[in-house]
Amino acid sequence: MLDGLQPIKNLSMSEMVEVSLQQYFREKDFKVGDSLPTEKDLATTLQVSRSVIREALSKFKMLGIVESRKKTGMVISNPDLVGTIGKILHPKILDDATLQDLFELRLVIESGLADLLYVRKTEKAVTELETIARNEKPGKAFAIDNEIAFHGKLYEITGNQTLKRFQLLLLPVFAYAMSMKKKFKPGSVRHMDLVEILKKGTRNDFKEGMFEHLHPHYTRLEK
Repeated sequence: MLDGLQPIKNLSMSEMVEVSLQQYFREKDFKVGDSLPTEKDLATTLQVSRSVIREALSKFKMLGIVESRKKTGMVISNPDLVGTIGKILHPKILDDATLQDLFELRLVIESGLADLLYVRKTEKAVTELETIARNEKPGKAFAIDNEIAFHGKLYEITGNQTLKRFQLLLLPVFAYAMSMKKKFKPGSVRHMDLVEILKKGTRNDFKEGMFEHLHPHYTRLEK
């Protein structure tokens, strides 16, 4: 018997096994790379069939919690959180309420970029951002391609790769949300204005500027 695991006595065996294994991993302080007990030992201790164990472990594999390695067997892995979310984050399979929530999440994230930007911005990065802003198509302040190029560069400047990847996942949601809305007047602060603030202003100036830039979207939320 494996110390720390209790037999499964209820129905919904696979889900109960998942809960028990998660608790076991925490209590035994499993780290990335640590080997899991064999299917046989898990099945014996939990008093379930090996097929139930395999079903639970397959869900863990799908989430990136565990992985199979040659000669080692199943081990704890470092889950790709953004990649996992990306498998289900598509406008066509999400309802309007969820899409709205994700759209609002993107607004909140962008409103809070200033602190990281001012820690990690470089003259070269700001110059590249300025080039993007200058190359935007006239009269296309809210064109999706402009948003992707400019805001994507902002996320890149933060240096946070998880944040950057998550932003890329949210872009289709942003595009979908924009397509469902009527045209509206752009905010008083445009992309070039944000560039100038990054060059000469403070992080608080940028926070205020970004809020004004996103203000039309926030206004929609109030309606």
